[in-house]
Amino acid sequence: MVTDKIIMKVSVIVSVFNSEKTVSDAIDSILSQSYSNIECIVIDAESTDRTRSIIQDYGDKIDVFVTEPDNGIYDGLNKGILLATGDIIAFLHSDDVYADKAVVSDVVSLFGNDIQGVYGDLVYVDRVNTGKVFRYWRSGIFSTSLLNKGWMPPHPTLFLRSGIYQQYGIFDTSFKIAGDYDFMLRILKDDTTIKYLPKLLYKMRVGGESNRSIKNILYKTKEDLRAMRKNGIDKPFLALFYKNISKLIQLVKH
Repeated sequence: MVTDKIIMKVSVIVSVFNSEKTVSDAIDSILSQSYSNIECIVIDAESTDRTRSIIQDYGDKIDVFVTEPDNGIYDGLNKGILLATGDIIAFLHSDDVYADKAVVSDVVSLFGNDIQGVYGDLVYVDRVNTGKVFRYWRSGIFSTSLLNKGWMPPHPTLFLRSGIYQQYGIFDTSFKIAGDYDFMLRILKDDTTIKYLPKLLYKMRVGGESNRSIKNILYKTKEDLRAMRKNGIDKPFLALFYKNISKLIQLVKH
């Protein structure tokens, strides 16, 4: 007898711009998953390098491909959400890869009737050698009390039922770097039922938008505080302190 867990469709959205060196790694990571019912959606912000031709070479292996100008990464992700037809929605950035071929299968296996999302662990890796790890983000079990301590799951590891986006809306595009944090605070402060999978799910190449420069780090700090205030975090500066300290602890432990 076929169960609901087997037939659930997972939409994986890739938002990309000028990533000719890494986009094939990301797409191959999706296509190589052992789970069979995956919808691959690629949203390109009208790249000017070879990115578009690389994507087009995959042909019908990619279910949805859109290439047009956008208003930043969260605009691209929102386009993907609106086009997704899956029961579950996930994101894979064009610089990154899943940790192994069983990631989607392992995640889907935890989606019981009461589970709205599943998340796991993430590592930051070298841009060339993805086997070289710089930082291990071990998420841990969620509770709403942790939000006031700056806790968040690694957003790229978070698989959510599509109904969450219908209930809470999509990303706020007024955020340029911390839109994912704002979104997660929005849904998690209501004690949304999410489950921790204690497994490495995601490899993120270093040098992403939020930590590319001192200017970006300062801008993200400003946006983090705005997201905290917007979503009712009691002591945002204290929460921000804990949030940044947790990153240092991950580096030291690794």
